Formats: sequence, structure tokens, C-alpha cells
Amino acid sequence: MTKSAPLSPFPTLDDAVVNGKRVLVRVDLNVPMEDGRITDTTRIERILGNIREISQKGGKVIILSHLGRPKGPERETSLKPVAVAIEHALGRMVSFASDCVGDVAKAAVRALRDGDILLLENTRFHPGEIKNDPSFVAALAELGDLYVNDAFSTSHRAHASTEGIARKLPAFAGRTMQHELEMLTSMLADPERPLAAIVGGAKVSTKLELLGNLMRRVDYLFIGGGMANTFLAASGNAIGRSICEMQLADVARKIMADADAAHCQLVLPVDAIVAAKLEANAPSHAVDIDAVGENDMILDIGPRTISKVVGILAAARTVVWNGPVGAFEIPPFDVGTVTIAKVAAQLTKVNALETIAGGGDTIAALNKADAYDDFTYVSTAGGAFLEWLEGKLLPGVEALRGAKAA
Repeated sequence: MTKSAPLSPFPTLDDAVVNGKRVLVRVDLNVPMEDGRITDTTRIERILGNIREISQKGGKVIILSHLGRPKGPERETSLKPVAVAIEHALGRMVSFASDCVGDVAKAAVRALRDGDILLLENTRFHPGEIKNDPSFVAALAELGDLYVNDAFSTSHRAHASTEGIARKLPAFAGRTMQHELEMLTSMLADPERPLAAIVGGAKVSTKLELLGNLMRRVDYLFIGGGMANTFLAASGNAIGRSICEMQLADVARKIMADADAAHCQLVLPVDAIVAAKLEANAPSHAVDIDAVGENDMILDIGPRTISKVVGILAAARTVVWNGPVGAFEIPPFDVGTVTIAKVAAQLTKVNALETIAGGGDTIAALNKADAYDDFTYVSTAGGAFLEWLEGKLLPGVEALRGAKAA
């Protein structure tokens, strides 16, 4: 059922000669950490194939990444523990340099032999990274002969290591980046219809452009999570003490009118799971959406709404999902999100549906439902995934499209 991916409109590793070359590889190692321990290795696992390929082809692999939002060098956001994790995952030595530019980085790069792998320290330890400062770009570019961007999830930022270097060195898309772009393009530019979208999360304000773009492209648009409360309130429903952006009521009404004009069937919850407080296993019950009490908090979609969403999934051929439809982190308010994930995964397994999902909370929800591996494609990107869906150009991707020839 899945369409073959189109030819890439940007250079890939198929176009690069890496043997004997110093290859700067930008990846996303912004992994969750607790007390110096990595709690989720998904992003590390995604980059391993790309690193192995460059190494096996005789390239000197020099890995660049950021971690967190440091104001300068700090132990809490050092990539040193990540080097150990990559080494363990690859089953071979990975060197680490305590800086990403300057004498320390230069010495570490000089010590590399063909096929060796080196991780440089957090690029955001330097203010020139976020500023895309030309001098910092030059200092990074000095370390390599070629540049490979394998970090779609950071490509919405015009930073030195995501956009600046691609203007200085022969630049290529890594395998993870290539696959992500091909999947997003093939599934969303020319999707099998009907095309449905599930959009959840807490706030409408963070997804206005997303909703505006989706309603012009999809046949069904289900809005859940906290953001649905704003639409319900704008429609005249009482929502009790539920989270709501009432200042956006007029915007919500316009979105609903625009969706109707675009022949997009916008679907809102028809019932909800409510409770007096958001606590694990708090007493809760289902109510029709027009029967929410003044002290109730809407914390999940109800059984009738779940049935409506399942019906949309059954009618669709492609679905895009971003954001949980309830407070899924806290039982029993995970039922709606988990049920939808399981049904979508099952339909995907029997080739009745193509499913693409993205965003950190969505990935966590899919993992909780044990549905991650059954989706057609899951993007590890958050902001970049959203901006792509919004129809925006991503600086890191655009830099590759106009990349220098090798």
C-alpha cells in the first residue's frame, strides 16, 4: 500500500565520496537525561545506521549535536555520557572531545583514522551556535571536508551546525534525514485519501498555523486534548474548570467556519471523562459534552467520542497524528489516547491505513500503547515536524537543497 519514495531533491550519501574524508555529521542527541542517565535512547538508535555507513565507507565520522539549553559549558548538559551510550549501541569505540571547536577539537580530529568515530561536545556551549555566527560556522567547518545533516528534528532552526555549515562545505542529507523527508513528502504531498488528522495537546495558541494548514488538506480533522476545550467553549458549551484559552474563542469559531468552507469535517468531542482534580486514579466519570458540571475538569475523551474517532480511522486511508487527546500521563485519563493508538496501529498492520505521527508527547503515548513499531512512520521531531505540517520552509532542509557540490 505504501507508495515508493520519490527521488530526493537534495544530495544524499549516495552522492558523497566519504573515503578518507573528515565528515561532520549533525545529529540530534537532545536525549532526555536524569541524574546523568539517558532515559530514552530512541534518537540514538535512529542515527546508528547513518554513522555505520559513513564509517564503513572509510569516512572519519565527526558527530555534532546540542543537548538542552545551556547558557555556557556545564556538566548537566555535557554530551560525554552520550558518547558512552553510542559506543555501547555501536559495539565499537567512540572518542569524545571536550569542545566542539578550537585546539581541543582540532587535536581530536587530527587523531582520527579512516572509519573512526568522534563525538564533539555540545555545540550550544558556544553562543555562536544559536546566533549562526559566521566565525563560529567557520570554526566548525574547519574541522571537516564534508557535511552531513542527519537531524531533521533540528532543521527548523537556522543555527550554525544545522544551516550555516551547509553553506560552507559540500553538504548532504544523512539516511535518517533522507528517510524522514521522503516519508513526509510521499505521505503528505500525495496521500491516499480520505486523509484524516488527529490534533491534540493543551493549547490552541501553539497550533493555530497547523490547524489552518491541515484544514485545507485533510478530509477529517479531529481536535482533542485541552485545546478542544477552547473550541467547545467557543461553541457555547460549559467546560467547568477545564483548561481553556477563552481569549481565542473568536479564532476557534473562525477555524470551524473555515474548515466548513474547505469541506473539511471538523470533529470535536461529544462526551468526556471528567474529574474534580487531575490526580492518578482520581474518581472520574463520563458525561455528555453538554452536561459538564461547574466543578468538573475535562481530562479525557469519553467512550462515544472514542467510537467517533475509531470510525474516522476506519474510513480514512491516511492519518496524521500530533498530540494526545487527554491527560494520558495519568491513569485513568489515558484511555482515549491509548485506545486510538492501538486501533490505528492495528489498521496499519493489516494495510488498511497509513499512519504518520510526530512530537514528543505523541511518541510517549504510542510507546505507552505499545503501538510505536506498528505505525507507518513516527517522526522523532517536535517543532520541525509541526512546522513541516504547517507548510513552512525549514532552514536546515533548504540549505541542503541549495548545497554546494562535492
